[in-house]
Amino acid sequence: MLAGRSPNMSYLTKIAPSRRSLLMFAGSAVCLRLGNNIVDAKQAKPQPKPDNLLSPDAALKRLMKGNDRYVQGASRGDDFKRERPVLVDGQNPYAAVLSCADSRVAPELVFASGLGDLFVCRLAGNFVNDDTLASMEYAVAVLNTPLILVLGHDHCGAIDATIKSLHDDKPPPGHISSLVAALAPAVKASRQSTGNTFAEATRQNVIDNINKLKSTGPILNAAVEQNRLKVVGGLYRLDTGRVDLLS
Repeated sequence: MLAGRSPNMSYLTKIAPSRRSLLMFAGSAVCLRLGNNIVDAKQAKPQPKPDNLLSPDAALKRLMKGNDRYVQGASRGDDFKRERPVLVDGQNPYAAVLSCADSRVAPELVFASGLGDLFVCRLAGNFVNDDTLASMEYAVAVLNTPLILVLGHDHCGAIDATIKSLHDDKPPPGHISSLVAALAPAVKASRQSTGNTFAEATRQNVIDNINKLKSTGPILNAAVEQNRLKVVGGLYRLDTGRVDLLS
């Protein structure tokens, strides 16, 4: 053994290439998931639902056509027995939806979608927090989802609770206070409007969360800038089932 040479030096020399290879592989995987053309398309894994490979504009058009069918009461007649096996090994939803947890608002029904079509996050007040943000980043970076819709709705209980809490200057019980804290900026902003505070707060909350998603890096803002992702907002009307897109 050479003087000054560590007994483990030969071992380290042997394993170093494998570590470098691992780092190179990880870097390539990240680049691929963020949309860079690192790997030839022929090597890409076939998608379980080829019809879901859409541009952002085409995805939005398909989403709204589905809502038209829902409003009209038209059924898709899905064959779930056939769809389930196709989706066992993967998914490629054509849209992601950030929706309220309200039991009257079910995105898969509202947009007449089948299994594997929508990547849905639901929580009372339909707002962006660390968990919903991470989920949307996963949808865009890993699943290549081209569209995110923030979906608010009228008569939202979370918005109502926030309005009452701020008006009475009294925090709600339990962890509901965390919802109030998240929705308070939209409610406060709506007070400056001459319209209906409830409706304006609901609308403002959707707008605020569109802006959060579009501006958050490093994944979502880059996808928007590269025109690989569109982030839009809508309001669901409980009485008609119609989703009105916000301009």
